[in-house]
Amino acid sequence: MASRSEPAETDDARAIRRRGLTLALLTTTYFFSYMDRQILAILLEAIKVDLSLTDTQLGLLSGLVFAIFYATLGIPVARLADRTNRRNIIAVSLAIWSAMTALAGLAQNFTQLMLARIGVGIGEAGSSPPSHSIIADLYPPERRAGAMAVYSLGVVLGAGFGTLIGGVVAHHFGWRMAMFTVGLPGVFLAIVVRMFVVEPRRGLSDVVRAAPGAMPSIGQGFASIARNRPAVHLVVAVTLTSLIGYALTGWGPSYMQRSLGLSMLDVSTYIALPGALIGSVSAIAGGKIADRMARGQGLHAQSWVVAAMKTLAFPFALGFFFFDDPRIAIGAYLISLLFANSYLGPTFALIQHLAPLRLRAMWAAVTLLVINLIGLGLGPFLVGRLSDMLEPSLGTESLRYAMLVVACGTPWAIFHYWRAGVLLRRGERAAI
Repeated sequence: MASRSEPAETDDARAIRRRGLTLALLTTTYFFSYMDRQILAILLEAIKVDLSLTDTQLGLLSGLVFAIFYATLGIPVARLADRTNRRNIIAVSLAIWSAMTALAGLAQNFTQLMLARIGVGIGEAGSSPPSHSIIADLYPPERRAGAMAVYSLGVVLGAGFGTLIGGVVAHHFGWRMAMFTVGLPGVFLAIVVRMFVVEPRRGLSDVVRAAPGAMPSIGQGFASIARNRPAVHLVVAVTLTSLIGYALTGWGPSYMQRSLGLSMLDVSTYIALPGALIGSVSAIAGGKIADRMARGQGLHAQSWVVAAMKTLAFPFALGFFFFDDPRIAIGAYLISLLFANSYLGPTFALIQHLAPLRLRAMWAAVTLLVINLIGLGLGPFLVGRLSDMLEPSLGTESLRYAMLVVACGTPWAIFHYWRAGVLLRRGERAAI
């Protein structure tokens, strides 16, 4: 007697079954994105000597030059991602920025290095908005902060391993070889992403489905965020947090070398990996705590979790600049990371929760536009400019005080996270 054939697996069931693999590959892609973006931090001192650059020029390369193209192109890419296959956009973007990172190793002057960094920014514009949209479709609201926290591991691990690999390779073979080493593997990863990442149906994990009709315009995407007061506070909060974070991570290795007396190899081998691991614990724990608080008290509690974590981290972040003993200073820095890196998962999960289903990639892109134009664009540049201005009076200590000034903006970010939670709570009570 012939056995009945099994029913064919639906596309939705396949997407859910493979969402763990998809999240892992998107996180790995984000890891390569941050590794290629942040490797410059550990190489700044070597590049400064080799190409005879100023701190202002280094700040431009670390921030504004990259950020202008990365942030602005994210909007049309997100528009495309809300209409077409997001997986393919991510794979092509990964291949582009990886190749441009490798080409940066061939630069012979500031202009050539600037053009390579522009290429990296153009490529990376196609990574995060479609990734956020895919993750939001694969995970329901009560699990989304945890999934976004896993995705955010790409930030801390990418920055950490970029510093580790870049510093070790540069110490033995020069900064150019470091660029080749982190850039070229991403081209092969792009093929893997194209083959194995799934493209889920829009709104797959949401109870409310996207209403039929014309795709909202880019202007409507901006306007919809501006009308949502909790979203505005979240965007302001994460932008300020990112400005401070990009400024401090972008110049941190240089500060450790100039003011704390550590070598590039010391920073790479003894600080980068512990920092990445502690930051990863913070990111995962922050997402788990935020999900648990959301289930018990409502989604508004996720914003308050971030505010509390940032408050705990702040005094230790300041201690990094006040202590001259490198062991105490680095200890304070690592403790601050234990709390400070918890913000990404809950923040982006809340933004995706508030976004209309047909505008998820667009909301992610608008958020990243503001974050990167202001945070990434101005953070490293501001520190570099302040350092050059203070150098005549403070010498090599100018970088310490330039970074300290920027770090003191943290309470402003904390206020906006708290305020977003207040408004979200009001909305939850009104819906009852």
